[in-house]
Amino acid sequence: MVNVPPMARKIIETANDLATTGRTGASTGEIIAAAFVLDRMDFIPDGYSVVEAWDRIDDLQEIVRKIRSEYDDLVVPW
Repeated sequence: MVNVPPMARKIIETANDLATTGRTGASTGEIIAAAFVLDRMDFIPDGYSVVEAWDRIDDLQEIVRKIRSEYDDLVVPW
């Protein structure tokens, strides 16, 4: 993951963990961001609606967009 910003790298790693094992030790915000990267709303933690989850990651929304547009090849399935 050369030249991938550190936070994007963390979200990608979290997304790949969720996609392959269904679990991760990441923070709630990182898990929500990973769910959006994967387009898998079933990974959003209990208690959050989709809209609430998107609002929860206000600071990560641009990173999610960047991953989906520029780094999608690093996300499972490879």
